[in-house]
Amino acid sequence: MINHEIKIAFEEYSTLAELSKADQNICQEAVKAMENSHSPYSKFRVGAALQLQSGKVIHGSNQENVAYPSGLCAERVALFNWGANHPADPIKTIAITAHTNDFEIIKPVTPCGSCLQVMAEYEKKQDEHLRIILYCIDGPVWVTTGVASFLPFMFFEDRLIAQ
Repeated sequence: MINHEIKIAFEEYSTLAELSKADQNICQEAVKAMENSHSPYSKFRVGAALQLQSGKVIHGSNQENVAYPSGLCAERVALFNWGANHPADPIKTIAITAHTNDFEIIKPVTPCGSCLQVMAEYEKKQDEHLRIILYCIDGPVWVTTGVASFLPFMFFEDRLIAQ
């Protein structure tokens, strides 16, 4: 038997004010992105903002549908927009935030497994880790580099790539 251990590391800041001005700005862009959330069923609004190498910012927000599986998370909306429209401009940072009027969110909301797998795919595509900022409005902020911090057993099968 071999015993393996996986450890993750991330930085935690008490408030947004502790971050650099650039990180504060991308978090505020995630808040702006959240304004376009279509979440009439869950009432749980999520916003994601991508900071590209060029300085361009791409927004994404969760888009629900009465046929629940037909909706899409904010992270994937932003990432698929990047993949379709800006694939030559690498993603440097993704900031994600959420809000609901139904309860208080007291810690950062993490991406779902599907969003993490898409983030992993785009890290691989651009051959560069993403800087990930999870922003809890009026609460802590978590910062890490690389999707493996959240999804250590991400799926990759290099034999599926056409040679």
